Amino acid sequence: MTDLQYQYNGVSTYTKVKGINSLVLAHQTEIEAVNDIPCFFWGSLTDPYVTAKCWTTIAKVVRSSFGPIPPSLRDPIVSAGTERIRFEGFSSCNGVYVRLDMKPESIDGEFIANGTTNVDFNEPMLNALNSIQKNEKVTLAVGQRELQVITSKTTVKEKKVSLPLRWIKGLTSVQLYLADMEQKFELNKIQTLQLFQTLPKGNVRSDFFITKRAGKFMLSTMATNDGVRIGGIHRLRLLESILSIVDKIFVYASPDQESCAVVGEFGKMQLLMAFSPDAYRGFSGEGKVLENMTGDLPLEWVYGLNSLLKANETFDPSLLSIEHDIGFGTMDQLTSSLSSIGLLGYDLTVGKHFYRQLPFKTERILSLNPRLKNAKKLVDNADVQILKKEGNYVEANVKGTGVQHRVVINNEEQRCTCDWFTAYQGKRGICKHVLAVKMLM
Repeated sequence: MTDLQYQYNGVSTYTKVKGINSLVLAHQTEIEAVNDIPCFFWGSLTDPYVTAKCWTTIAKVVRSSFGPIPPSLRDPIVSAGTERIRFEGFSSCNGVYVRLDMKPESIDGEFIANGTTNVDFNEPMLNALNSIQKNEKVTLAVGQRELQVITSKTTVKEKKVSLPLRWIKGLTSVQLYLADMEQKFELNKIQTLQLFQTLPKGNVRSDFFITKRAGKFMLSTMATNDGVRIGGIHRLRLLESILSIVDKIFVYASPDQESCAVVGEFGKMQLLMAFSPDAYRGFSGEGKVLENMTGDLPLEWVYGLNSLLKANETFDPSLLSIEHDIGFGTMDQLTSSLSSIGLLGYDLTVGKHFYRQLPFKTERILSLNPRLKNAKKLVDNADVQILKKEGNYVEANVKGTGVQHRVVINNEEQRCTCDWFTAYQGKRGICKHVLAVKMLM
């Protein structure tokens, strides 16, 4: 598959007139109906200095890379609606996910439309953001508020952007990792500064753990029962520019210690940064996505949700189950499936999903899972033979290339004799053979 190519019709601009700074973000999406919206929000920032610091941190993340993939220009996406604006993006290597949640009190203006779109983060605009002082006034427009007339005397520089498919896959899968995480630590400002002062210099290959001893947080290379593992700890330096203004930070970790996240609290907004298990390994693998796509999700359900929900609206599965007579078990699977195709994000601090439709066509997202396609092919070709089924225990033979693979599923545990399972032991998602058996069951 080739990367997604799209083109902005203009560029984001930052201007200053009569003492008021104006930031106008150019936007672009693959979805035509959303792309035709001229402006999503227009208003002012109530804390421009902190907002600008968070935006520059986002820019630092989307322009970084910690794996073999070289860093390249990437723009964040923005969800506007329900009195909130969220910016989110990935590093080029897909190992670091960042999101800025701007609460209603951080902005004062009008939401003209709701939706999710890519926005242009160009160098001149970012350089101007760095100059914002604490007492300045800044207005923000996500899109052009008024129609611009382009004459022969004026030109608009168009910007072409290439989004690799792994970047899009990362946006669909990272929410599933976040939904598994639990809060481990809360650090005040002093504790945060003390912890970051002990960060090792350079690119460190060994694992480090955040631990707490006698009321003090520290970094250790020794694993502890209550410690939070951070692979590629040098990636934490992406947070250094906001440490002087953060009120407190929260540290989250997945139960398997494979991934973690740090949430910086600023009162009117929060900045989340999630880290993949290791610097060389990104969130872009199919991983957890496949577990939730063994059943076909009717597209009419997707379109129905588009008409029911607005961007950033809290997704309440229990309420939806009752209102629309959908079984709770079915709704749980639906929630996971919707996360897997990018229709739901996850807010760690409140422990709930929120609705947002990624600025990519649904069929493009559904096509990004070759293991899912191969598993469906195994089922369609009758290459799966169930040998034994007792309660939650299943044994099956699945046809491979010149060999029969044995699959065993026992409650939540699953095993396969294929090379994929042997190499990764389930840490990069289930293999196509286990997936095929689950689909058949």
